Amino acid sequence: MKNKGILYMIISAFFFSVMAASVKSVPNLPLTEKMFFRNFIGLLAVSITLIRTKTSIKVHQPLWMLLRAILGLSGVGLYYAALERLPLADAVILNKLSPFFVMIFAVAFLKERIKTGQKLAILVSLLGAVIIIKPTFDITIIPGLLALLSAVFAGAAYTIIRKLSATDKPIVIIFYFCLVSSILLIPFMMIEGVVMPSLTESLGLLSIGISAFLAQFFMTTAYKLAPASELSVYTYINILFSSLWGIVLWSEIPDFLSFLGGALIIVAGIINYYVTAKAKAVSSLSE
Repeated sequence: MKNKGILYMIISAFFFSVMAASVKSVPNLPLTEKMFFRNFIGLLAVSITLIRTKTSIKVHQPLWMLLRAILGLSGVGLYYAALERLPLADAVILNKLSPFFVMIFAVAFLKERIKTGQKLAILVSLLGAVIIIKPTFDITIIPGLLALLSAVFAGAAYTIIRKLSATDKPIVIIFYFCLVSSILLIPFMMIEGVVMPSLTESLGLLSIGISAFLAQFFMTTAYKLAPASELSVYTYINILFSSLWGIVLWSEIPDFLSFLGGALIIVAGIINYYVTAKAKAVSSLSE
């Protein structure tokens, strides 16, 4: 079961990289249009799943569900904006900081404790982010900050998901995220203007929506087969896939600082993985 969970997490990472590459492949389409199709296609897919499984969509914490959707939508918007402006691998790596912001928010709002090793992981990851962004204190820093902020908002959204998971099923949380996001995006899409996509761009929009849904599906399935603490480290394979897409499709060769910063963030993820695994082992022995 564990090996199957790892396989599903790797497949999920692949589809997340496909989604990121698809966003970057349609630069002439408005940001809100890309975001809308990502959520609307996901809404259709999740709705079919809910109907087939006869799952109730009753909400137990509506205000938290709404806040999760708003924060998640903001994170997606910032991430897509970063993907349009940064090398693919850099944007993906910076977005992968979200688990570390989850730890920070969990301490601040859920009153959870983090271990010394996790504090070290947070510091190492932030150092990696600074190296990738290469602060120059002019407008060239903005794309990197967009990617970093996308991780902050995603971390806040994931923290709320942990609270919602106590009362609501993952598929229901995804449903309301897609539903609320689709509704909220309509007026913004009208203001920004809708561009009729070409055949190639239409395929790109479909790829954004389908790959995002498949990534969520395989990730959710993976977490059912193995503990999150044993799977989280495999999400960083997304960086490898995204780097390959960037090299093959846009000839984006990461420079030394991007490589160094990315390596530090991956190391931070591995540190967090081992600290979590060790804490779990100690806890099981004490029971």
